[in-house]
Amino acid sequence: MTTPPAPKPRTVRWYWEDFPVGQVREFGAFAVTREAVLAFAAQFDPQPFHLDDAAAQASLFGKLTASGWHTCAMAMRMMCDEYLLESSSLGSPGIEGLRWTKPVYPGDTLSVRLTTLEARPMASRPNVGLVLSKWEVLNQHRDTVLTMQGWGMFGRREPTA
Repeated sequence: MTTPPAPKPRTVRWYWEDFPVGQVREFGAFAVTREAVLAFAAQFDPQPFHLDDAAAQASLFGKLTASGWHTCAMAMRMMCDEYLLESSSLGSPGIEGLRWTKPVYPGDTLSVRLTTLEARPMASRPNVGLVLSKWEVLNQHRDTVLTMQGWGMFGRREPTA
């Protein structure tokens, strides 16, 4: 059995204090490929309109479309690449109000608009701050294809007692 490689040392660039209310970040240019749509669907969401061109053409989508869960996963990857892997992220207690507003097709290019809605220290843990964010995933036409809100937990740069 092979031992997995040790994780890379993490440089923390962003703490809870770096997410002020009203801040908007736009990032990403994630290309949606047919191969990735098919692979994700085969493993996690094997509905016919995600796997088969004829079934997709007969569906409400009219052509092969990515799973909404795949869209969430692509958004998460863009967030990791943009800032989460260099932040004091401590995870998330969950998301709220997830909506898939338009289909995502192979050939689309996705980006993310992230807006900080609320930021407050965690009452029970002074070294942790909570951030409520609104995620909007956009396609290359700037159409919104996904929206959701979620809380993130981040270490604080200067915790108070």
